[in-house]
Amino acid sequence: MKKIFGAKKKEPPPSIQDATDRINKRGESVDDKIKRLDVELAKYKEQIKKTRPGPAQEAVKARAMRVLKQKRMYEGQRDMLYNQTFNLDQVSFATEGIKDAQQTMSAMKSANKELKGMMKTVRIEDIDSMQDEMMDLMDVSNEIQESLGRSYNIPDDIDEDDLMGELDALEEDMGTEADAVPSYLQPDKESDLEPELNLPTAPIGQANAVPNQQNPQAEDEFGLPAVPRASLRG
Repeated sequence: MKKIFGAKKKEPPPSIQDATDRINKRGESVDDKIKRLDVELAKYKEQIKKTRPGPAQEAVKARAMRVLKQKRMYEGQRDMLYNQTFNLDQVSFATEGIKDAQQTMSAMKSANKELKGMMKTVRIEDIDSMQDEMMDLMDVSNEIQESLGRSYNIPDDIDEDDLMGELDALEEDMGTEADAVPSYLQPDKESDLEPELNLPTAPIGQANAVPNQQNPQAEDEFGLPAVPRASLRG
């Protein structure tokens, strides 16, 4: 029979999110009903205040009592739906945590496998051998640099006494040169120009003086005869 008519396909079970959405919609519907009942109870409350005690007031109270029972029933349903939603949230949180753990484990296994494969290509012996070769190459490089940096024709048999004697001689030479007067500053005793260079000194207090009858030989600040002011005016 199944081959003729075909087997009925089973629908997949609802997910936690589908169940949560459905319960939330029911909860919203119940909340709307409770709000409408609250409005109706508020009206009955005003009628009870305005109505005198008697049959009329008792009838209003009876209707209010019936609405209050409906409200309590809906509130119980709402609390039950809230509890179901809370339980579904806990299950969803646990499910997501397990999924995260599975992904973490899968990633760690993949990384572990890759790390093992990489470790197979790296050997401690090869690293040590490479380090030894690098040290040998550095030693050879240093020997080459020292060989290329050698100086030529420099005596190596200088002792400490020779060094101190050389330093003392240099110190005496430097002291003699510091006390000596350069030759170009020393006077030439045989020169005929020396008498001409011995110029008379300028009289003190007569600089910029103007010649007059009492002082006909007045000199300027350079020691030369001063020019009369009258001649300067033309």
